[in-house]
This record gives sequence, C-alpha cells and structure tokens, in this order.
Amino acid sequence: MYFTDRGIEELETRRGDEEVSFAWLADRLRAFVDLNPDFETPIERLATFLARDDEDDE
Repeated sequence: MYFTDRGIEELETRRGDEEVSFAWLADRLRAFVDLNPDFETPIERLATFLARDDEDDE
C-alpha cells in the first residue's frame, strides 16, 4: 500500500456518497496549489491524467 492510499481511502470514506462537478474539483485543485505551490507539477499531472483518461476507450 502506498502512503497516498490512506488519503484516497479517507476521501472515499468521508465523501464517497457525494457527487461533485469537475468545476468544483478544478477549483479545489487550484486552491490546493495556491496553498502548496511545491505541488504544482504533481497536480498538473493528475489533472492531465484525469482529463485524458477516456482517450483509450475509443
């Protein structure tokens, strides 16, 4: 188990029944990077991964 799995599990446990928009997610990611500029590159990579996730399904 990766250390990040704990955070992912907490997210799922606390908010697993909620529905959110991508606009909300984008806003939260921007807020996170504003507070933690050292994480700009990993957040950009995550956002790109999520944006392109369905390209292989075609």
